[in-house]
Amino acid sequence: MTVDQRDVITGSKAGITIAAMAAALMSVLDISIVNVALSDIRASFGTPLDQIAWVSTGYMMANVVVIPMTGWLQRRFGYRRYFTFSILMFTAASVLCGLAWNLPSLVVFRILQGMGGGAIIPTSQAILFARYPRNEHSMAGALFALGAVTGPLLGPTVGGMLIEAASWHWIFLINLPVGLFAAYMAWRNIEQPHFEVSQEKVDRNGIALLAVGMAALQYVLEEGNREDWFESRTITILAVIAGVALITFIVHELETPQPVVDLSVFLNRSYAAATGVNFLIGTALFSGSFLFSLFCGTVMRYSALDIGLVFLKGSAIQILLMPIIGKFGSKVDGRMLIAFGICGMSLSLWTNGHMTSSVDEAALIAPVFIRACSLGFVFVPLSVLALSNLKPEQRGNAAGLFNLTRELGGSIGTAWMSSALSRSTQANVTALTSHVDVYGQTTQEQLGMAKSMMAGRGILDPGGAAYGLLNMRINVQALVRAFNANFVILTVIFAASLLLVFMLQKPDPTVKVEGAH
Repeated sequence: MTVDQRDVITGSKAGITIAAMAAALMSVLDISIVNVALSDIRASFGTPLDQIAWVSTGYMMANVVVIPMTGWLQRRFGYRRYFTFSILMFTAASVLCGLAWNLPSLVVFRILQGMGGGAIIPTSQAILFARYPRNEHSMAGALFALGAVTGPLLGPTVGGMLIEAASWHWIFLINLPVGLFAAYMAWRNIEQPHFEVSQEKVDRNGIALLAVGMAALQYVLEEGNREDWFESRTITILAVIAGVALITFIVHELETPQPVVDLSVFLNRSYAAATGVNFLIGTALFSGSFLFSLFCGTVMRYSALDIGLVFLKGSAIQILLMPIIGKFGSKVDGRMLIAFGICGMSLSLWTNGHMTSSVDEAALIAPVFIRACSLGFVFVPLSVLALSNLKPEQRGNAAGLFNLTRELGGSIGTAWMSSALSRSTQANVTALTSHVDVYGQTTQEQLGMAKSMMAGRGILDPGGAAYGLLNMRINVQALVRAFNANFVILTVIFAASLLLVFMLQKPDPTVKVEGAH
């Protein structure tokens, strides 16, 4: 029996698709839905502000450790057992999160949840590509994308509704019926008739280096801005540990005959280029959403539910667009679709970079809509060009690394934008204040109008209130300028990913790749 035959997946295509999409939706939904509930969780446990972030940090640290190991775990246990177990682990941990009695217990259960969730996304993608024949890989990519992008789309809105109607516990407990259904569908429909347990030696050193390096790196990215980066001794030490561990890991994996993560997939030019584009997508998508949410909250004073509704109204088109691209995208050169999508996403970021404090809801929704339309043109063909030319036994490992780069791009981009926003805001406050002449005619006129308005409202100290109002206007203007500058920076960086499109190669239809029937 060949290695290719061992990785063949059969079974009901519809059943496998439903299982993969339901699991992917549940996993991705959980990341965005939790962010909405952090304030309520903090209030429930009486947790200090600087500790509540561990609810997200613990999950992501476990997530990024497991993701690159999914290929090895798939070979070790088979798609059916590993995927079903991961879904059940995620579901059980979700229930425990909903029953958590304090912050430490919730963080521990979130780490367990992250270990299950880290496997779901790359494994569901690998399963769909293994089950669908090559000429239907575009549809497989679209269906996977539909499950993956619907989570962030619905997360803030669903989270806000659940918290408003019940409590934060239900953002975790809601995973129980979805998880049990997905696990049942996976176990019943996924068949791997020629699977044999891999006899390769366990790469314990590789696993240890990967776990230490990725966990340390993720902590640095998640907590660095809150701890003032390298002014913190903890961040400095963990950054050194991450660097040493990951460099040693790469050298070790390239030298060991049976690595836990097969880095040789990067020798495939199309995969390497697609992974680079995927990293920049993560940077632009996650950090762009982070900046946009902050803009709506701090400048526009929107509530969490209102912000979620803006995303929902602007992004709902993805639910219709993804299947259409999957159906007809294979008839067009995927590189052209990706280039078009990159241009559209760049336009979206550029539009975000020219917003003002008086922008209306329609103007807020417009860039979200442009991004939603453009993302489908990138996401679907990119995964096809990345994975289609690889051998079936390479796809699980390659899908894990492919998804890891997007997660890392998002973490790095969000950490970078958070720090840059703070520095840029302060610089703009200083610049604007230096141009304000308190005794100038314009300033005196504005102060006069503000004093009259405050006096009319019965304020005891209208003069002091007027100066406070002027200071607030300066801060808001500085904040808007900082947001605009960071969006423009993201635009330039993401637009540079067009250079990588030239390195992508179309799937070769003459090359027969077994693994789907």
